Amino acid sequence: MEFGSVLNALILGLSIASIWLIAALGLTIIYGAAGVINMAHGALIMLGAYSAYMLQHYVGVPYLLCIPASFVIVAVVGLILERGLIQYLYNRPLDTLLATYGVALVLVQGVRLIFGSDPKYLAVPEIFSSSFMIGSVSISTFRVIVLAVTALLVFGIWVLFYKTRFGVQVRAVMQNKEMAASFGINASRVYMLTFALGAGLAGVAGSLFGVLNIVLPTMGDSYVVQAFLMVVVGGGSLAGTIIASFASGELQSMFAFFTNDTFARFLIFVLIVVFLRFKPQGLFAKAGVRR
Repeated sequence: MEFGSVLNALILGLSIASIWLIAALGLTIIYGAAGVINMAHGALIMLGAYSAYMLQHYVGVPYLLCIPASFVIVAVVGLILERGLIQYLYNRPLDTLLATYGVALVLVQGVRLIFGSDPKYLAVPEIFSSSFMIGSVSISTFRVIVLAVTALLVFGIWVLFYKTRFGVQVRAVMQNKEMAASFGINASRVYMLTFALGAGLAGVAGSLFGVLNIVLPTMGDSYVVQAFLMVVVGGGSLAGTIIASFASGELQSMFAFFTNDTFARFLIFVLIVVFLRFKPQGLFAKAGVRR
């Protein structure tokens, strides 16, 4: 067994992990802060990809600027969704699940009516399509960029939630909404902003995934299941989701190295089921109870 091949599998595992993590970030924030299981998350990822495509092909915006622009566009969609629907369904998990699933269907069909079902493609600078060598290992430049963007997003979220006044308010509302309100914290505003933030992160994910795969109305379906699994295994916390994503990504890459990609995915799902059988609360159980 060549060391270079194993190293290449480990680096590919980091790439897989970063993709899973960036897909799960917005979902983790929405679930962790508001307790909402957002079944429309995959559709929001898809909207991010189509936002980047629309800005590129109709407005002529460079790809690098499409990434933050997709964040803004999908965050606004998330804000409208939260104000128009989700805010009336808090503490009603089954209704929220069904409502967001319905929203996902509406968004997918709406995009299909506007753009059609034929695949779309995002154009990126030529350097992003290249690879570089480290020893005997070939590394895709764009996958390194995805990993770097993921690291920046995780750092930014950590700063936002643990080093700012807004983060203190979010954590206070998560622990006890009534007590937070007695200190003048507007829980409704906190929920609105966190839902918009989570949606915006889904938009960033879509603008990146649109380069790795073709852009289709149903493209979010392939990411949302894995994102949900990472959130559940991580226990709904940011740290847990990070650990779950990187452990799963590395394991899948190594399993695929010794077998094949399909069997590797099967083994990962089996391991997740076994793990949740013995630790259903996930890696990190919540320290407090949301009220």
